[in-house]
Order: sequence, then C-alpha cells, then structure tokens
Amino acid sequence: MATDPTHVAFADESNYSKGRYRGLGVVSLEDKHLSMIRQELQKLLDESSIREFKWKNTGKGREIFAAQKLIKYAIEKANQRIIRLDLLTWDTEDSRHKIKGRDDIANFHRMYHQLFKNVMRQRWPAGSRWILKPDQHTAMKWHEVGFFLEQVSHTIKPGRTIFKPLQPLELDRYFSILDIQPCESHHEPLTQLVDLMIGMAVFSRTELEKVQQWQKENIGQLDLFSQPKPATQNLSRSCKQRCELIMDFLQQCKQNRLGVRLKDATGLKTPIPNKPINFWPYIPQHDYDKAPIRQKITVN
Repeated sequence: MATDPTHVAFADESNYSKGRYRGLGVVSLEDKHLSMIRQELQKLLDESSIREFKWKNTGKGREIFAAQKLIKYAIEKANQRIIRLDLLTWDTEDSRHKIKGRDDIANFHRMYHQLFKNVMRQRWPAGSRWILKPDQHTAMKWHEVGFFLEQVSHTIKPGRTIFKPLQPLELDRYFSILDIQPCESHHEPLTQLVDLMIGMAVFSRTELEKVQQWQKENIGQLDLFSQPKPATQNLSRSCKQRCELIMDFLQQCKQNRLGVRLKDATGLKTPIPNKPINFWPYIPQHDYDKAPIRQKITVN
C-alpha cells in the first residue's frame, strides 16, 4: 500500500514593521524535493556572498543581486509546481484589528492557523502528511501550538502543547502533521526565501503609492541601475530598488501566467488563490471577525 506523500512547510513573519501592515509567509513543497531546493538556493546565496538574506537589507548591492536570483528561481520552481508560496498580509487598522486591548501575539497565532489550514488542506493533495518548520525567532510561541492542532480537529483532548505532544501516530491520524521543527533562519535558505517574499508583500501595501508611482513612471525599465525619471527623485535609494524588484517580480509572474497583480488598497494580490504563488490580503469575513484581546490576569 502506497504511503501518502510527506510535505514540508517553512514559515516566517514579516520583519518590515513600519506602518500598519503585518504579514506571514509559507513556502511548501514535497519532501522528496527538499534537498535539491535547499542546495540550489544556498548556491545562489553563496554566489552573492550572502550569509543570511534579509529583506530589511535590500538597500545594499549584494542583497539586491541575491534577491533578483531568488525571485527568478522561486518563479521557475513555482511554475513547475515544485514549490508553493503563500503570503498572508493584514491591516492592523481594519475592522478586525482596530480594537482596544488587541493581543498581537494571539492574533499571530490565529493568522498562522488561517495560513497553515489554507495551505495544508486546500492547496496540496488530500492525504498529504506534514512537517512544519517555522523560524524559531518569531513572535509565535511554538510551545503553545496546541491551539492550532486543536482547531484542526475537535476530537483532540484539551491541554496538549508542543512540549506535551501527541504520539507521532496520533498526530498523523488526527492532523497529518508528523512534527513541528522550529529552525534558525541563517541555517535555512528556504526560510530566507520566505523572508524575501513576505517582505515584498508587506512593502507593497505599506508603500503602495510609491510602488505605483515607480511602476507608472518606469514601465518597461527594469534595470536596477537605470536613471530614474525626475518625479521619483524624492524616493530613497532603498525604496527605489525595492520598487523595482517588485516590478521585476510582477513582470516575471506575468510572463509565466502566475496571476499576481498589484492592486489598489491591497498591494500584491493573487485573485486565483490556487496559483502556486498566492498573495492573500486578509479581509475581515463578518462583523464577528475580531482579533483576540489581552486577557486580564486576576490574583486571588
């Protein structure tokens, strides 16, 4: 009897904290491709003399060249349906989040749940088994991921945590999750790829007007070191380079019919979410869709 395929999902949060927008990203792939993808990504980073890629450093020359290589590679592998990239962003001032006493850490938990559920249950074949590899340096408290597992199935007994896990057979039976293995991003090129993609997603919302301005005035001019037109002189060097990276990315997505668009109000968005690169600007679903609030601690 054939064993259901094992998939791996690498997750990270946006470290671009300027402004009102936040984001999470996941790159997922079948385990049989993991070694190849990891080695090829690391080779691209080594060629650019990058020890660890970070979106926040994309104002520098080496990081720009590395980002170009990573983007081209990611689009190629996504177009071959070897990897998926799912990027979730949200507005901290929308009706869900603009509430008194909002618990940002608990909200990250819920958004991770939304993203993982979307990827694992809707974007890969039914029966897939999963290993989750989040960046350990995140706001997420991975020792409290019992919330996530419990929301996948209501049959689980309460009180489970990552330090009191189910046995592997039980995890597999209830959730198709074999393990959760937080990793260090500087050792993991796939996590660094997520950092790049979620960085672009959040930047495209935070600096949407600047990206649109650059797009309008430089359409068809994708050389990172071409001279900008006069109206863009007010943009910083790093902002110009990031805008042009996003334009380059959009052009490649268009050439490969991946359906990614730059939309008013939401930045990067994929209207058809089953495409292998899915930018998902989260919109509150109903009046009761509210972020969690901090719980008061009472002392007896």
